[in-house]
Amino acid sequence: MTTAPARILLVPGFWLGAWAWDDVAARLRELGHDVEALTLPGLEPGFATPGEVSLEDHVGAIEAAIGDGPVVLVAHSGAAIPATVAIDRNIDRVARSVWVDTAPVVDGAAMDASFEGDALPIEANWDDELEQGSMRDLSDEQLVEMRSRAVPEPAGAVRDVARLTDDRRLDVPATIVCTAFSAEDYRSYAEQGIPFLAGVLEHRALTLVDLPTGHWPMWSKPAELAALIDEAARA
Repeated sequence: MTTAPARILLVPGFWLGAWAWDDVAARLRELGHDVEALTLPGLEPGFATPGEVSLEDHVGAIEAAIGDGPVVLVAHSGAAIPATVAIDRNIDRVARSVWVDTAPVVDGAAMDASFEGDALPIEANWDDELEQGSMRDLSDEQLVEMRSRAVPEPAGAVRDVARLTDDRRLDVPATIVCTAFSAEDYRSYAEQGIPFLAGVLEHRALTLVDLPTGHWPMWSKPAELAALIDEAARA
């Protein structure tokens, strides 16, 4: 393991902007890393035309941030789809990836290819998220802030299909931070054929680590998440 800091790119999941990473980003900077958090196209506050935003727009934003590399690419939740495509197109510029309660996807993956409408608001999933325990360890204040700042997810990010062409992406070292489910559960669900976890079985350089909490560890366990990203980035 090296002690050198890294350039780290933080990509938030559905409904979120760069602000979601504020605490984690600050901690990583204190550890010496060069950190950039993204707000993907259509996730800006008050964005008026989400129906015009595509998955390709999200991929392009990540690629632009990767630049000449090398970067450690960190993706949370639904950002796994554009992040995987960006890695597929930038094999030599991504030194490592970290997947926060998500996983790299396979060719043809989509969050919901049948989704209709211009955008998916967080309210559409809010009650289910609460019932399923994904909001575990979040304070009432954090829940209020998340709901008030969340931006409807553009339909293209929900509906569009990932197209992957370079199998070398499977050898880019990757770490999954398993929060809402354990590492054991991740592998079990993948083996049972859960489509969104198919990449767990496909990837050839994958490490799974446990961080027991809910689906939003950047708020519920920011110090612990930053430490795991730091460890991965220095590997």
